[in-house]
Amino acid sequence: MRHFFRRKSSCQIAKDRLKILLISDRVNCSPEIMELIKTDIAKVLSKYMKIDSENMEIQINTKGSKGRGNKMPSLYANIPIVDVSAQDVAK
Repeated sequence: MRHFFRRKSSCQIAKDRLKILLISDRVNCSPEIMELIKTDIAKVLSKYMKIDSENMEIQINTKGSKGRGNKMPSLYANIPIVDVSAQDVAK
């Protein structure tokens, strides 16, 4: 239970900020937009299950599409699930 109330170290905060900056640079997306995306995803998933939003990771990678030279961005999310029992689905 202490895990939920533990503060991140300044080192971890700096790493998180650097990750966000690198990701946003790859796809021409500002760090503010990346944080909004992360917040929105956490809000939607929290309707259906309990997640650890402090430790979720969002990445945008670019990969070439099949048969073409165009690179398309893909969103990857690593979201720790604390409890899968249904939350308040009726909202």
